[in-house]
Amino acid sequence: MAKRVFSGARPTGRQHIGNYFGHIMNLIALQEEYDCFDCVVDLHALTTLESTVTLQQDISDMVLDWLAAGVDPEKSVILVQSHVPEITELHLLLSMVTPLSWLLRVPTFKEKVKMNPQNVNYGLVGYPVLMTADIVLYKGEVVPVGEDQLPHLETAREIVRRFNSTFGDVFPEPQAKLTEFPMIVGLDGRQKMSKSADNHIEIASSPDEIRKRVSSAFTDPQRVRKSDPGRPEICNVYSLRRIFTPDKVEEVAAACRSAEIGCVQCKKELAEAIADYFGPFRERREQLAQRPEYVREVIEDGARRASVAARATIEEVKTAMHLK
Repeated sequence: MAKRVFSGARPTGRQHIGNYFGHIMNLIALQEEYDCFDCVVDLHALTTLESTVTLQQDISDMVLDWLAAGVDPEKSVILVQSHVPEITELHLLLSMVTPLSWLLRVPTFKEKVKMNPQNVNYGLVGYPVLMTADIVLYKGEVVPVGEDQLPHLETAREIVRRFNSTFGDVFPEPQAKLTEFPMIVGLDGRQKMSKSADNHIEIASSPDEIRKRVSSAFTDPQRVRKSDPGRPEICNVYSLRRIFTPDKVEEVAAACRSAEIGCVQCKKELAEAIADYFGPFRERREQLAQRPEYVREVIEDGARRASVAARATIEEVKTAMHLK
């Protein structure tokens, strides 16, 4: 029997290139080998959201992008976190065995406190407990993470061990599956690609939108004129060309250093390559967008399938804790 994978992502709406290579491609690959639960973690998003006005649209747009990219609802359970109410019950029960000191030492919590000292809410402190509940509610055995997320998973493993040692072996101890993907630097050439930094390219963008975004991309600041030799190793346009035009990168690097190609031409070629790469995706997305009820049906079916597993887990937990 295939091992069960749990993967969660905040609802950020239309996905960008960084999301695609860092998360969506993993979802597509994992569904061929594992029993996958792909979750839109809307409750997690509430810890930092200032407004929830666009939340439902963001959820729909993100799931639509997943489906268009190739995440298959016949192979994976696609669900929204809050649509399975057992998650909040398990979160509460797990909080009873989780020392506060474990939560206060999580690196991400310390970073969030520095970034938003005026909004250190209970949900932010308890984030790792909710994350643990996400995984173990569905008896997740494998969690795909990057190395920077390992401290989160280790906290989840500690909570599982604490619960099991107190009440019996109810939960499997989740194991990390390290994911490897290129860190996509944003168009500003400084930060990781993200919507908050407005340095991203959405994968659903039209060719014209892609050309406009790429035209604003950071390049070598010392290259003022086309006749100036370039330094491709520090140029973000070149780093993106490594992904989208891998067969031309050596040629482009040489032409850049000898000033045979200018930044404008290099950006034009990159924009065309990105537009071509995501052409089939855009076509599939446009077809699915004509059926808005389909995304809703996928999410509702995911909630039904997830609820079966969730109810069974809650029954087992309550029995172990002598709550029934």
